[in-house]
Amino acid sequence: MTGPLREAPTIKQEHGEHGEGTENTEEVIERPSVAVESEGRSNMQRVEFDLTERILSSSLDVHRELGPGLLESTYRACLLHQLRLDGLKAESEVPIRLDYKGLAIDCVHRADLVVEARVVVELKAVEHLLPVHEAQLLTYLKLSGLRVGLLLNFNVRRLQDGLRRLIR
Repeated sequence: MTGPLREAPTIKQEHGEHGEGTENTEEVIERPSVAVESEGRSNMQRVEFDLTERILSSSLDVHRELGPGLLESTYRACLLHQLRLDGLKAESEVPIRLDYKGLAIDCVHRADLVVEARVVVELKAVEHLLPVHEAQLLTYLKLSGLRVGLLLNFNVRRLQDGLRRLIR
């Protein structure tokens, strides 16, 4: 991605931690609920849903290997590597441009990861996700013009307990 991401319109948020799951011997990660049922999904929504599923699969691989307790920067580097190993184009520390009444401010905010130029992934390594973490991701979505974001807290025993999928 060249240059900072730009501004876009309104925001809708979607929380989801329950739904159809994928079982593994070490932990279970459940798919986030989706606002639109599969029959009514547009092609773009289907692509975004499939992409977030791939990102979550990569995230689960990292979490299984490393577990909780490390720094956010460690998870970011490892997830970036895993996403690339899994065939996804991902960039780290992507600048997000802010325009205020004709004043352009570059490089003030940085998205942890942007995958396939479609999904903002914000990583945390905290005890609990807070509303301010969701607000941060929603702001990044608004300023970047992207629709879908994932908020992932790696400092949890089960990754599904630290997952939020937000859509604007």
